[in-house]
Amino acid sequence: MPPNLSVVGVEAALMARVYDKLSSVYDVAFGPVMQAGRRRAIEVMGEAEGLRILEVGVGTGLNLSLYRSGSDVTGIDFSSQMLDRAEERAAREGLRPRLFQMDAEALRFPDASFDVVYAPYLISVVPDPVRVLREMWRVCRPGGTLLVLNHFRSEHPVVSRVEQWLSPLTVHIGFKADVDRHALFAQAGIEPDWAEKVNWPRIWTLVHCQRHASPE
Repeated sequence: MPPNLSVVGVEAALMARVYDKLSSVYDVAFGPVMQAGRRRAIEVMGEAEGLRILEVGVGTGLNLSLYRSGSDVTGIDFSSQMLDRAEERAAREGLRPRLFQMDAEALRFPDASFDVVYAPYLISVVPDPVRVLREMWRVCRPGGTLLVLNHFRSEHPVVSRVEQWLSPLTVHIGFKADVDRHALFAQAGIEPDWAEKVNWPRIWTLVHCQRHASPE
């Protein structure tokens, strides 16, 4: 874990075991309460026909039916059982995304492969979130968009202290409670355009980053 991001580190194997176990109840436990944020992220992507979208951490596929018709969707996940659920959902709903088991810290895609690179509720579960952000940035084309939807450490000093105290416990149910958003993007070398609170209660944040095209 890079310095100052969280009081606790995690290993990919631990998170894979946690999410393999959560796969059967994930939709109930983490579906409705966080769906408004998912819908907002899709809205922000816009309506351009044929957008090449990479969803990093597709989970059980709760976003798949939300993407606009004509979108070219690729999803990855580290957990094989979560990915199995996503494949079942896609088949059941008549959707045709490309789904791969893959480590978000080492994306097997060429540079500039996607118009939108989107990580919903992922950054607080990966061992090295800075490396994940840099990989997402790498595969995002110039002029494209990077979106991160996640819970981040509160800026209120008392709440922040509580989140840091809880984080060694919350990793066992699938996330770090105290990832520092500002330190994360600063260490990744990415400057967000804006961030907004989503869902209710407002403890989740959608962060938007535009990868500006290099001047000729």
